[in-house]
Amino acid sequence: MNFAKVVFAVLLLIGFYLQFRLWTGEGSYAHVAALQDQLTQRVDSNDVKATRNRQLRAEIIDLRQGLDAIEERARTEFGLIKKDETFILLIDD
Repeated sequence: MNFAKVVFAVLLLIGFYLQFRLWTGEGSYAHVAALQDQLTQRVDSNDVKATRNRQLRAEIIDLRQGLDAIEERARTEFGLIKKDETFILLIDD
């Protein structure tokens, strides 16, 4: 009978230890949930960066293919106008 109590106590201690590891520490439910949140944030960040990279690639192709993109950029960023053009500035109230 004494042996059965020792085996039961050992099994009970092992059970408590496994439950403790399940709820705390590395590999626990909380740890896995935190890692999943990090993964979601990084995937979202990567999606934003991938979209930006596609836009930059398209702009590079436009710049390499012709002067239209360069002209448009000079007009919008530097306010340049061509010879014999009239510049009109519209101001919103």
